[in-house]
Amino acid sequence: MKKTSFAVALAACFAAPLSAADSPAPVPSDAAARFGAREDIQQASLSPSGTSIAYVAAINGRGAGLFVVSVADGVAKPILASSGDPDRLTSCKWSTDTRLVCGIYMILDTSGLTHRGYNGYTRLIAIDSDGKNLKVLSARTNDRSLGAAFGGGDVIDWNGGAPGTVLLTRRYVPEETTGSLLAETREGYGVDRIDTNTLRRATVETPNDSADDYISDGYGTVRVMGKRIKLNSGYNSDTILYSYRKAGDRAWLPLGTLKTTGGVLSGFNPYAVDRDRNLVYGVDSKDGRKALFSIALDGSLTKTLVLDRPDVDVDNLIRIGRQDRVVGASFVTDKRQSAFFDPELKKLAASLSRALPGLPLVTFVDASADESKLLLFAGSDMDPGHYYLYDKTTHHLAEAFPARAGLAKTTLAAVKPLTFTAADGTQIPAYLTLPPGSDGKNLPTIVMPHGGPEARDEWGFDWLSQFFANRGYAVLQPNYRGSTGYGVAWFNDNGFKSWRTAIGDVNDGGRWLVKQGIADPSKLAIVGWSYGGYAALQSAVLDPTLFKAIVAVAPVTDLETLRQERHDFTDFTEQDARIGKGPHVREGSPAQNAARITAPVLLFHGDRDQNVGIEESRLMAARLKAAGKSVELVEFPHLDHQLDDSSARAALLGKADGFLRTTLKLPAQ
Repeated sequence: MKKTSFAVALAACFAAPLSAADSPAPVPSDAAARFGAREDIQQASLSPSGTSIAYVAAINGRGAGLFVVSVADGVAKPILASSGDPDRLTSCKWSTDTRLVCGIYMILDTSGLTHRGYNGYTRLIAIDSDGKNLKVLSARTNDRSLGAAFGGGDVIDWNGGAPGTVLLTRRYVPEETTGSLLAETREGYGVDRIDTNTLRRATVETPNDSADDYISDGYGTVRVMGKRIKLNSGYNSDTILYSYRKAGDRAWLPLGTLKTTGGVLSGFNPYAVDRDRNLVYGVDSKDGRKALFSIALDGSLTKTLVLDRPDVDVDNLIRIGRQDRVVGASFVTDKRQSAFFDPELKKLAASLSRALPGLPLVTFVDASADESKLLLFAGSDMDPGHYYLYDKTTHHLAEAFPARAGLAKTTLAAVKPLTFTAADGTQIPAYLTLPPGSDGKNLPTIVMPHGGPEARDEWGFDWLSQFFANRGYAVLQPNYRGSTGYGVAWFNDNGFKSWRTAIGDVNDGGRWLVKQGIADPSKLAIVGWSYGGYAALQSAVLDPTLFKAIVAVAPVTDLETLRQERHDFTDFTEQDARIGKGPHVREGSPAQNAARITAPVLLFHGDRDQNVGIEESRLMAARLKAAGKSVELVEFPHLDHQLDDSSARAALLGKADGFLRTTLKLPAQ
């Protein structure tokens, strides 16, 4: 890659103050545009004093803008904009009351570095709350650099030890030494302390070529480090060795070993350090499910069970404040539930539930430095959510802004948790969304498997399922075996190695809908994104007659191609193990079995997809056409896996709805 190309792209994206033209677009009128519009508020942060809120808003199709609003008068000021092509403003958080740190993501041409031709880059910038004094925080490479740093680092501590400083991870890239006495010779992953105003930086953790993870205590001290063992091939292994430091000591001591084989984690996985209690929180297996443990960092390594469930994984920490202190954990049964360890926040959460009875999904987004003011988010299945500011001193709760103003006057559908019976008798958890006002009988119906497969669906607002419900379809979202959240046995070697079980569960969901009288069997379709798109295509390989129409967005279509897409990356061995070897690779690849598919197929894909290359959809389309099947591929230029563009998403929804109506012989609406 020409080094100048990246510098030019950086210069372009860091020179874009917001203007009136960058204001959020007016509310669109048609359903595809309303549901396809990205969230108005994509991320928000509360200043240390609690007097200002910074938020990143969707603008101009795929663009994003940074706004700062005064809590006192509610006036929002535009600060910065990104076009979305290639620069994307992803998040902004306060470093001080007048300084923000923002993340930038972009996809640039990396021809010569990877076979795919494009690669994602991240960089961090700092900017004053009035839009001035913009500087790049991420370490820069130059013409002497012997490689490229794709990642610009992550802030692991917002209290770097002095006001206005942060701890920032850094990938050190060595430089040519010929003709220079100042060339960088260090290599590997380290941590810098950096002043967000002056950019003065100091190395806190010396770069190590094996280092993979650092965890700070929230007060400027790194207490845990993970080293991933490298293989002779140059790829990473599936083993991470974790070490820790005692308080006030620089010596590293063994903490534990974590294995990440084929998507299955075994061993203690550390997440957060509590300085005051001198321990680290993390998850480990208990009775085949993830549970939350703590391990003392005083030399004893005393391990204590903090929270477990007999039915589901404990999968998320609840953290708050400038130190990101752990105050609880959450898990998903039918709906996400929270368990608070902090008595004050436990009481407050109960009060908020009473104050917001229709919005049970409440999360703490940010807090002032003294935690007297809290920024909250609350939503539900039938409400995309709202941001609120709560003042502990006055007990005043006020709405700051809605997440999706464009849907305020749209009637949304209730989402019902349920289980259905698979062919072998296993009860499969799922969510059913019926069209508003429907009697739930003899409907055009969509089975919508989630992506991943190392993921799961949850109860709450989902723009895809809500759009289709709005258009008159019933939607079933199954958490098939191969999903996460239900323990190792349910994960079942992941949805690729055990595709027959995973896809069998998806198909059984369709059969259950017909048996229950919910779905008209002649109007049953399947729609999926990523692995969900793979499942949509492979469902027809397993049972060609069940679904009458297939929509697949950014789908995996050939497992061997998916394996080779990671060949140039250090995590190749993990992807290799995740897919596995054997007859299931060919048998489980829709593109290798296109002749079995009888239903019409509609494919969507972004041409800069970093998760699943667009060549997979092109291969699928070519194989289906060669077999005389009905197929159409819609390509979105300059977009990646998420198709993070309101116009593109609206086009996708409109096209998919039209395709389904034509194929299923439904009346126009």
